[in-house]
Amino acid sequence: MTELTDITTLLLSRIRDVADYPEPGVMFKDITPLLADPVAFTALTDAFAEVAERTGATKVVGLEARGFILGAPVAVRAGLGFVPVRKAGKLPGATLAQAYDLEYGSAEIEVHAEDLTAGDRVLIVDDVLATGGTAEASIQLIHRAGAEVAGVAVLMELGFLDGRPRLEAALRGAPLEALLRI
Repeated sequence: MTELTDITTLLLSRIRDVADYPEPGVMFKDITPLLADPVAFTALTDAFAEVAERTGATKVVGLEARGFILGAPVAVRAGLGFVPVRKAGKLPGATLAQAYDLEYGSAEIEVHAEDLTAGDRVLIVDDVLATGGTAEASIQLIHRAGAEVAGVAVLMELGFLDGRPRLEAALRGAPLEALLRI
């Protein structure tokens, strides 16, 4: 339990609150100080790599854009492949797309069609779980590619936005792990 407390304290100490960003009334959680600290970034990477190992993941998916920054070193540390899930229109070649609703409007994400196969167990990595829309769409996209979702790992879960209940049905029993719950 001390180890979990130590990493929680370390990670929290490296996340900066930025008031009124990107709009008035929002308290933005800036992870750039964490990324700039090699001890904290390594601790985060190691924690996510342990989740990948524990869940039997064969690939790591990182969600644009901070999920790329966090997921790629996790894949390297765990000895797994890394697959970026991008905003629509950013990947060349054949893609699978998944649309999803936002608070005001909709968005679409894509993955290269050949990057995920039926034998893959995929760990989805991102920085924040907020309402769960992007993560839910990525789960649907992974299932449509024929792969299995091994779990979702996020640095921070913003519990007051209720993203967890939205994801639990889509995860089909796979774990949702948040290192920090805010």
